[in-house]
Amino acid sequence: MALRSGAFAASLPSGESVFTEVGGSPPAAGRKRMQQTASKPVRDPDVQVSAAGDGSRVVHLSGAWDIRAIESRARSLQSALQAAGSVNAATWDLSQIQRFDHIGAMLVWRVWGRCRPMKLQLRSEHEIFFGDCEGSVGAAAAPPQRLDVLAPVRALGGRVLAAGEHALGMVQLSGQLLLDAAAIVPRPRLRPWREFSAGIYTIGAQALVITALVGFLIGVVLSYLSAEQLRLVGADIFIVNILGVGVIRELGPVVCSILIAGRSGSAITAQLGVMRVTEELDALSVMGISKTLRLILPKVMAIAVALPLLVLWTCAIALLGGAVSAKFQLGMSYYQFFSSLPGAVPEFNLWLGLAKGVVFGVLIALIACHFGLRIKPNTESLAAGTTSSVVTSITAVIIADAILAVIFSDVGWT
Repeated sequence: MALRSGAFAASLPSGESVFTEVGGSPPAAGRKRMQQTASKPVRDPDVQVSAAGDGSRVVHLSGAWDIRAIESRARSLQSALQAAGSVNAATWDLSQIQRFDHIGAMLVWRVWGRCRPMKLQLRSEHEIFFGDCEGSVGAAAAPPQRLDVLAPVRALGGRVLAAGEHALGMVQLSGQLLLDAAAIVPRPRLRPWREFSAGIYTIGAQALVITALVGFLIGVVLSYLSAEQLRLVGADIFIVNILGVGVIRELGPVVCSILIAGRSGSAITAQLGVMRVTEELDALSVMGISKTLRLILPKVMAIAVALPLLVLWTCAIALLGGAVSAKFQLGMSYYQFFSSLPGAVPEFNLWLGLAKGVVFGVLIALIACHFGLRIKPNTESLAAGTTSSVVTSITAVIIADAILAVIFSDVGWT
């Protein structure tokens, strides 16, 4: 018997077969013939070669040719099949096979050289096994596809269209947030104060340790490298200028924003993605609750407030690390370092760094929420969306910083 695609096939002595769907009951005549087949003993697999009336050879295969019968006889059966002679010079009679499966068919198929002989007698219910063998050979022998010269152009066009679609979605999300913010200004009770305060704590307070550690190490490394070069020309005092402008104007906001993008941006995307998978966002829509008002607006406001404060905190710790390194490398006292800082770094650089924190925070929050809302209800999309959110956020921060650096390149030096 062979089970294939939900159908039950019983092989009959006469070469016929009875098919019925699994779970159904065969007709009376079929049951009778199946009982007769079951009562007939199943013989071992055998290969016999005889001569036909016209003198041609006939190879007879009989018995059980399934995995249970041939697992201990595979080598001997293969030798017997190969000893039968040329494949196309004989007639192959497989109509007397009582049990057959893919393993037996594959054994015969390999002896045939992965090609049907010209003369073959085969029962209809066994045709499916050799059909699968032919399908696998056709797939393996499929000709290689021609080189598509325009494939890179189409791929680039697809990426550009996808980027445009994401940009349009970001604009739509920003407009919806502005409408929600304008709607709750005259009604303070509608403001999501609890979600806002929770965002300030998770995004800002819980990130103080990691931002302080990274900022301190950046200050130490930058001060050490600068001190080695300044010592050669006797310009030790200018280390305050290099550290002050570099950390407050550029490194502090960028490094802090990258940390928040990887830490809080991914968390926002994953949170919204899980709510999409568990259909909580659909439940909010059914209840008439705006998801942008209750979920997205508090996160954008919280990160826009928390990130500038984290930038200020990171810059302070980075300057402290620079002062420690300058003390050991150049012998500069802490008082001399910090007393020279206000004169070396104009005040505009501090406000520029804080403004960058606000801009970067809004960008990170919008990108994280945008990708979180686009996640499909499956775990694979959740992982891919979170990864895309972090990568896009970091890229957007670096691009925005470059644009702001060009715009304010002539401001804040004196």
